[in-house]
This record gives sequence, C-alpha cells and structure tokens, in this order.
Amino acid sequence: MRQWFALKCVAALVMVGVLAACAQSPQILSVNPKVSGGFPHTGNGQPVTLNVVDGRDSNVIGTRSGSTSATSTITVEANDVIPKIQTQAENALRSMGFTPTQNGGGPTLTLTLAELAYARGSADEPLLGASQLQAIIEAKVENGTNTYTGRYTSKRKQSYAFKPDWDTNNRMVSDLLGDALDRTFRDQQLANLLAQ
Repeated sequence: MRQWFALKCVAALVMVGVLAACAQSPQILSVNPKVSGGFPHTGNGQPVTLNVVDGRDSNVIGTRSGSTSATSTITVEANDVIPKIQTQAENALRSMGFTPTQNGGGPTLTLTLAELAYARGSADEPLLGASQLQAIIEAKVENGTNTYTGRYTSKRKQSYAFKPDWDTNNRMVSDLLGDALDRTFRDQQLANLLAQ
C-alpha cells in the first residue's frame, strides 16, 4: 500500500514538473507586422532603392520569465522577420507615391532593425506580472549628396495575470514592429528627402 502511494506521489511530481516545463518552454515567434498608413504623399512614381537589414546581436529577444533562463527564450528569426518588414516598407513607399526597387536608381533607403527586446516590466497592480517590449528601427536616406538618418522607437508594456502564450506574444511583437514602421514612414523629413 505504501509503495503504491509513493508511486502515485512520484507520478504526480513528474506531471507537475512536465507542466511547469511546458509553461516555460521556448517560443519561436512568426510575427506579421502591418503598416497602418497615414504617410505623407510626397512621391510622384520615382524609384527608391530599399534595403532592409537585421542589426540585432541575436535572434533571441528575451525570455518569458524575464530572467536569463535558457528554457523560456522568445526568438524572432531574422530570415522570417526581415522579409516581412521589407514587404511592409514597400507598401508604405507605394502609399507615399514612390516605386520601391532593389535594382538601384533614385534615392536609397536603408532600414535596420536595431533592437527588438522583450523584458520583465513592473505591473501597475498587485498580483499581476508585466512585460516591457521595445523595437527600434533606424532609417538612412541617401539622395545625391544629401543624407538623413532617423531612429524610431516603439514601446509597449503589457500586464497579465498569466504569462502570455505564443499567440499573445506573437500579436504583441507584431503590433510593436508595425508601430515602429508607422513612426518611420510618418517622418516628414524622411519623406521630403526621398522626394527631392
């Protein structure tokens, strides 16, 4: 009887351990940022050479626990996110009246994903956790002898009672990147230099 009880206790502990491991398992996000529009319409069909690059040190943007625990990493792969940023940047340029190209010609716009971070934040209410997210996009416009650089930061704090699941994190990071892109393309000085 005691052996049966001990076996049940061990099984229960193993199950709790498995559930805890699942709760803190790694997440590889597949973000889908979207630009929302409202950009200055300064173009007249002229080409803009667009380059989008990843300037981050790592594909790991943080951990679900907020600590350096290797089991709960959140990853956004460059080969997944950079082409999506490229597509959205092309959409933004078209809505501004430009013709995006990668073949050269016209001014050059280089976008660099400089930072994408997911860290522990401070919750506004007791018994809640919080995540602090930040994205930074750097833009460089070169048009003849003129150059313009801008740095566009988007921040988001999310409070929660339970750690966000994959869908929630994916949506939060997608929205964050979309907002950073909106800030980039709403910069009137950037739009003006592209149009010169």
